[in-house]
Amino acid sequence: MKDGFIKVAAATPSIRVADCKYNGEQMASMMREASAKGTALLVFPELSITGYTCGDLFLQEPLLRGAEQAILHLCEASRELDMAIIAGAPVQAFGKLFNCAVVILRGQILGIAPKSNLPNYAEFYERRHFEPGHEDNTRIFYAGQEVPFGTKLLFACSQLPEFIFAVEVCEDLWIPDPVSTHHALAGATVIANCSASDETIGKDGYRRQLIQAQSARLICGYIYCDAGDGESTTDMVFAGHNLIGENGVLLAQSKAFQNGILYSELDVKRLASERRRMTTYPYAKSEGYTTVPFSLQLRQTEITRTIEKRPFVPENKQDRSIRCESIVTMQAAGLRKRIEHTNCRSLVVGISGGLDSCLALLVAVRAMDWLKRDRKDIIAVTMPCFGTTQRTKGNAEQLSEKLGVTLRCIDIAASVQLHFQDIGQDPDKQDVVYENSQARERTQILMDIANQHGGLVVGTGDLSELALGWATYNGDHMSMYGVNASIPKTLIRHIVQFEADTAQDASLRRVLEDILDTPVSPELLPAKDGEIAQKTEHIVGPYELHDFFLYYMMRWGFAPSKIFRIAEYAFGGEYSSKTIANWMAVFYRRFFAQQFKRSCLPDGPKVGSVTLSPRGDWRMPSDASARLWLEEAQEILANC
Repeated sequence: MKDGFIKVAAATPSIRVADCKYNGEQMASMMREASAKGTALLVFPELSITGYTCGDLFLQEPLLRGAEQAILHLCEASRELDMAIIAGAPVQAFGKLFNCAVVILRGQILGIAPKSNLPNYAEFYERRHFEPGHEDNTRIFYAGQEVPFGTKLLFACSQLPEFIFAVEVCEDLWIPDPVSTHHALAGATVIANCSASDETIGKDGYRRQLIQAQSARLICGYIYCDAGDGESTTDMVFAGHNLIGENGVLLAQSKAFQNGILYSELDVKRLASERRRMTTYPYAKSEGYTTVPFSLQLRQTEITRTIEKRPFVPENKQDRSIRCESIVTMQAAGLRKRIEHTNCRSLVVGISGGLDSCLALLVAVRAMDWLKRDRKDIIAVTMPCFGTTQRTKGNAEQLSEKLGVTLRCIDIAASVQLHFQDIGQDPDKQDVVYENSQARERTQILMDIANQHGGLVVGTGDLSELALGWATYNGDHMSMYGVNASIPKTLIRHIVQFEADTAQDASLRRVLEDILDTPVSPELLPAKDGEIAQKTEHIVGPYELHDFFLYYMMRWGFAPSKIFRIAEYAFGGEYSSKTIANWMAVFYRRFFAQQFKRSCLPDGPKVGSVTLSPRGDWRMPSDASARLWLEEAQEILANC
């Protein structure tokens, strides 16, 4: 439960219809198994104590008495288990029979939630036996205990305030205004659904869509537990199709017709963070609800769910290709609008032979093609200096040639040397002045060429560089429109790979592939034996780590300790804990120190959920203190 992770489970037992004692024993066995795996919340199917398909036996006194005895058995079996359990059972109250979810913890019944919406169509005839749950909560005596009873119950964990769960039963989800919607608006972050959904062709796909959509709409975790083997097959079959979702993502699902326990972890702190961020998500209004507090041991939850190492990059190749095409189209659409608005006669792109400028040039070409403009109106400018290698210069020239744009090569070494004389800089002193003078000279040239040709300078810097401040202020930091500003380095690599894979010209494909193989470098220090001497990731750290830190800090507001923990899990075996902690400290130090560069960024299109535009998604004072984040990051590093 630490860091907001709670292990949850959906358990479909093999039952015997109307054999409550047997069913209770099967469920108790599964409870012990789930508890041994550190489960905090275990959900059983609808009417799992008796079986959903008892028919008119629900009106028989022996069955109801047997169900209550089985609930007592589960209470006894739960006494030593640090886990909340939800079991489906028929419950008598007020002279009527209700289809209920019974919530049990350490021998106590915390509450009983009756089903509100009883299907009475097609193969379902629940109104024959059951009464719909009433809106007003009350208390009843059941299984020797006085317990809360009603459709508006919230169960809140004292040790983890973000963990509040509520229950709906099967059809309560399938209606136009699901019961879970009201639970979430009252504050529930986790919804449990005890279900007995029979299997028909295509229904499994609809179930998946339902759980994904509802968990996304409510920004909640959703545990759907379905009846399975053992139910009567007189007229129906049940597949035990269990699903666990979180905020639109399906974390786990069971195989059809295979009873058992499905596990995953929900991140309730992540859900709470997203609800805080979304100002359109209403604040919790729990009027009419009864909140039942409960306690669980605050322990470390083993993570088994997928945590992507590259959260900006889809793992599936087809999804990745679709993402890449969509992003390039959005970039080109933004640039196209700027071209039309400014009525510029040309686009000017500084082309280095690296990934970022390569993508910017590809976007410029697409925008001009979209407008049916001559590609020669794009002026690609390569500006070799002290650190430029023949490889990168050659790739810049070949890329420009293959794309059919205008190429200009301007050697800036003499201009920079003259500038050194003007300011009294020792040319042998390879410090920050030595490096930044080159970057600013290049920007001056691009701006002046744009003025000569009535053009617009297209920026090449990416999101990862902006996060780290890896840009020269008023040098490559500045442009007239930054097409890459919201795209992280890890994703840019895949976009260029996509362009290479789809290129019709074999020679263009070869150039793009060589650019992809070139180490990332600003090339501001002299080359050694003709090879790049200054490799960015050796200086600031691996971009895949920094993009990981950036995503979970900005998108979800995670603390350094939690980001470190999930980074260890995601990158296990690739980086040592000390390496991850070291680069995380570098990330926070640079992120806070370099905000002043982001405060005056040029315009650029937003293409994803994480951006650093001071006008859009990220408003932060340039002099904000990094102390809280750095102290936590440095403590982690000290303990590695």
